[in-house]
Amino acid sequence: MLMNLVHVGLGLGLLVLAGDALVRGAVNLALRLGVPALIVGLTVVAFGTSAPELLVSVDAVLKAQPGIALGNVVGSNIANILVVLGLPAVISAVHCSNGDLKKSVVMMIGASLLFIAIAFLGPIRWPHALVLLAGLTWMLWDAYRDAQAHRAATATAAAAAAANGQDDIADLEGVDPHMPWWKVAAFLIAGLVGLPIGADLLVDGAVSIARTMGVSETVIGLTLVAVGTSLPELAASVAAALKRSADVALGNVVGSNLFNLLGIIGVAGLVGPLEVPGSLLVRDLWVMLAAALLLLPFVLRGWTIGRLAGLAFLGLYGAYLVALTD
Repeated sequence: MLMNLVHVGLGLGLLVLAGDALVRGAVNLALRLGVPALIVGLTVVAFGTSAPELLVSVDAVLKAQPGIALGNVVGSNIANILVVLGLPAVISAVHCSNGDLKKSVVMMIGASLLFIAIAFLGPIRWPHALVLLAGLTWMLWDAYRDAQAHRAATATAAAAAAANGQDDIADLEGVDPHMPWWKVAAFLIAGLVGLPIGADLLVDGAVSIARTMGVSETVIGLTLVAVGTSLPELAASVAAALKRSADVALGNVVGSNLFNLLGIIGVAGLVGPLEVPGSLLVRDLWVMLAAALLLLPFVLRGWTIGRLAGLAFLGLYGAYLVALTD
């Protein structure tokens, strides 16, 4: 058991470090090649920050462990809302008055319903995967159009920035306009090498722990793997809350959940079929949907997720974990 925990710990550590390296390298490479910062933010950063979850799910499919792949996504979506939002709300209130988030939350609920429908049609195969990826493509295109419309509304400042080739570059994660080419290459190599190794260690360790403890691989995917791969988002949200900027966590959580459902399972479904465990159909998919619906009144009415609501979110997640062990 100790060695299995060591493997999981090493795997998580490698995934976090390699994922960060990949984002830094890819962002700076794309900007050096002349890709607009707006496109980089919508694609390279979005995909790069979800690379750990993606590699874990793909590795699990290749090893015929669909419970871990699906549990990772479903469990991450539950933890993102109840923990990654709940804990920062306890530290510093999360404001939901941003009107742009209304459509994003509705899209997240729609993606959840689509995913549930496909799960009941399972096993998830390449035709289902293509439907999910088509949804992701539409979502990215819609986000691009919204960003362009927002930029048009503030045309003067944006035009000046774009003319200087600096359009929103400062807002991108990991950007360094002066990074030498050798360092860009080093980050890319570190990310591309570290991610599969970390995913392999994490999946092997998680499967061994499940067998040793006598629990299903799906439960391990829903808990240990899901929370582990969500740690970077949780750390970022807590750091933002300590700076009294917890509001950014809401947008990050909604975007991450959308990509988990449409992108990660979409890619994993192209790699191989995913047999959907019965426990997901009976309980966990509905918990995921309920967590998504929980955000709806907050964003529609502009309510603040305060300390009491944050504690309630954390309490609900604790109750969910207890239910998993029954």
